[in-house]
Parts: sequence; C-alpha cells; structure tokens
Amino acid sequence: MVSYKPLWETMERKGVTTYALIHKHNINPRTITNLKHNRGITVDTLERLCKILDCTPNDVLLFLD
Repeated sequence: MVSYKPLWETMERKGVTTYALIHKHNINPRTITNLKHNRGITVDTLERLCKILDCTPNDVLLFLD
C-alpha cells in the first residue's frame, strides 16, 4: 500500500497548494483526488510532482507494509 502523506508535508513546507498544482502546473484534478485517497499514480505523474516540488520520490510517497 502507498501513502502520499509525505507529499502533503512537502507541499506545505514548499508553499505549494493543490490549486497551484491544478491551475499552474496542469495536474489533472482526478490525479489530485487519487493522491488524496492513496490510489495509484503513474511514474510520469510522480516525476512531474518531483520536478514541480524540487524533491525526490521519497518526499512524495511512502510504501506501507
């Protein structure tokens, strides 16, 4: 199972909102919904989030046992 808790913490630390992801960086609102519900995202989306937030995948997701 995957948790995107690190993403929300990274976004808060960097001052990036979900509104900015959608409107400034063209992240699909459905993708935001998937993130909020810990559903899967593509590697392309993960890469885009890392570029937007200037971070690594560890700052976006956490694998749970």
